[in-house]
Amino acid sequence: MTSLRDAAMTSKAWPFEEARRLLKRYEKAPPAKGHVLFETGYGPSGLPHIGTFGEVARTTMIRRAFELISDIPTRMICFSDDMDGMRKIPDNVPNPAMLREHLQRPLTSVPDPFGEFESFGHHNNAMLRRFLDTFGFEYEFISATEFYKTGQFDDILLRAADRYDALMEVMLKSLRDERQQTYSIFLPIHPETGRVLYVPLKAVNAVDGTITFDDEDGREWTLPVTGGQVKLQWKPDFGARWAALDVDFEMYGKDHSTNTPIYDRICEVLGGRKPEHFTYELFLDENGEKISKSKGNGLTIDEWLTYAATESLSYFMYQKPKTAKRMHFDVIPRAVDEYHQQLRAYPGQTPEQQAANPVWHIHGGNPPESRMVVPFSMLLNLASVAGARDKSGLWGFIKRYAPDASPETHPDLDAAAEYALRYFRDFVAPKRVFRLPDDQERAAMEDLAGRLESWDGGLDGEALQSMVFAVGKEHGFENLRDWFRALYEVLLGASEGPRFGGFIALYGIAETRALIERGLLGELAAPQG
Repeated sequence: MTSLRDAAMTSKAWPFEEARRLLKRYEKAPPAKGHVLFETGYGPSGLPHIGTFGEVARTTMIRRAFELISDIPTRMICFSDDMDGMRKIPDNVPNPAMLREHLQRPLTSVPDPFGEFESFGHHNNAMLRRFLDTFGFEYEFISATEFYKTGQFDDILLRAADRYDALMEVMLKSLRDERQQTYSIFLPIHPETGRVLYVPLKAVNAVDGTITFDDEDGREWTLPVTGGQVKLQWKPDFGARWAALDVDFEMYGKDHSTNTPIYDRICEVLGGRKPEHFTYELFLDENGEKISKSKGNGLTIDEWLTYAATESLSYFMYQKPKTAKRMHFDVIPRAVDEYHQQLRAYPGQTPEQQAANPVWHIHGGNPPESRMVVPFSMLLNLASVAGARDKSGLWGFIKRYAPDASPETHPDLDAAAEYALRYFRDFVAPKRVFRLPDDQERAAMEDLAGRLESWDGGLDGEALQSMVFAVGKEHGFENLRDWFRALYEVLLGASEGPRFGGFIALYGIAETRALIERGLLGELAAPQG
């Protein structure tokens, strides 16, 4: 029988494809450093966002896939670019006036406007680490400030001074004429003001490892490139970091893809080996526009986690990373239900199927058992008709449908009931539009109510579905979708809905009959006062 490891060697699941490509990097000899290094980068000018989660989650998926097919140890670094100068004051922080005098200073030299940490950079780093720890990611954290100031970057910085002309040649090709006149790969940090300076250099001394420049007041300074007194511009910094750490893999968004040849060449000029890359498509909002931190469009992590568990977000991130995806509230219910469908399927699958199942990658090869005996979409519809104000109201219906279920034995279902109530209240209820049935629909619904009155088949969702199906056929619906759409629009106030037999089994026979009668009387479509 094929083992999971054997299946992974031919699996078309994208984490395994990337892992195999990475393994080829060392087919001749293992890495001299003794491990394969994965890296993710983070700009701590603001709080972590959904793209940060996606990058770390997807990198972790590839790392786990690599660990299955290879015995080479792995490490993952999360690198914070916290020596960047603060270019603008964020909109969402207290004490913005206090920050104004610190513009252009490295983020780790800017006071924390929240008053909780040593600096604004330290504050955002702490938020990042708390964020990563909440989701259980395994990583090592590196601060750029510490990396520069403790000398870990010194060898590469001295090499950059030595190979300055070659590095500048790489960069100047990518710049407009006017930018070329003042550009330097080195950004000095002013010894007095502490600001990151964007000034042309007068000299680069490779022997001494120093740069000479005039500040904004025309005063000449000479600084060593080592010890955190100078930082690299962000594009050279990207490639230099790869060379300094010997990074084997890093992914980033499509907006970086045009810079990939620059990053790679910088790394190679500095004596490094360019890593393997993976560029993912960007996320869009419901209007198809790119999600922007400054605009605030699209979903935040906190918003997603208000309405669904973390695993559903990981499932969404797993799906087609090379395809631009709309990320808005409507995608949440489907992501939850599809995740649990895959979770239920996993135990009975072949190794080849398990290797392609998203839950293997979400849970690092050890997916839990799904206890969601009621789909999330069904819970939403139950919330719609039950008038429940808290999850205990939903549990009354759930326990009748699944007597062995309880909040203690089915914690994922219990959590989902709470999420469903929130989601229904915030997104479904405001959009519901009920209507009255036409004559054909009314006759069919009266027939359905009558059959439910004499129903003796118990709460068998499949049997009930067959009965509802038969009613539609007998009442002349050429396209049975029109019959089910009528049920949804008249009874639930939406054009789409659940598998109706399963809904009846969950909500109850008598309760569904009463709901149909209210719909036929126009009580559901009546304006709510």
